[in-house]
Amino acid sequence: MGVHSNVHIPRESFPNWIWYAAEFFIVLAVSMLASREVADSFEGLAPDVQNYVFMGTVGCIFLAWYIGIRGMILGKKILR
Repeated sequence: MGVHSNVHIPRESFPNWIWYAAEFFIVLAVSMLASREVADSFEGLAPDVQNYVFMGTVGCIFLAWYIGIRGMILGKKILR
């Protein structure tokens, strides 16, 4: 019996960028769900102002994750 040099190792062949894409969409979904709750708590706002509140909250949570939590606390690079 010989050893084959063409053994399939999933960890090495799985594209690394998929983990970044999955993290991006998870952070985006969580920030949109949290922002929906925050935007609904403000009553009496015009619809266009409510959209600004919604997207501003999404942006703040998104930046807080990528710059604050991931970059400084976890010490992971945003892009390698």
